[in-house]
Amino acid sequence: MPNSKQSSKRLLQAEKSRLQNKIVRTGMRSAMKKVLEAENKDAAAEAAPLAMKKIDKAAKRNVIHANAASRLKSQVSKASS
Repeated sequence: MPNSKQSSKRLLQAEKSRLQNKIVRTGMRSAMKKVLEAENKDAAAEAAPLAMKKIDKAAKRNVIHANAASRLKSQVSKASS
C-alpha cells in the first residue's frame, strides 16, 4: 500500500498505463496471428500490412523493444511472402 500521496498517484498511473499497454500488445499479437496462421499466402499477404503497423505502433509506444519489433516484422514478412 502506498505511503505518500505521490506514490498513490503513481500506483494509479501505472495501472492505467498497464491496461493501455495490454490493449496495444493484444492487438499486435492478434494481427500477427492472422498472418502466421493464414490458410494461404494471399490471406497472409493481405493481413501483413496491418500486423506491421501494429508492431511499429507497439515499438513506438515502448510496449515492446525496438529489436523485438524488428524480429517480429521479419517473421511476418517471411510468413507473408
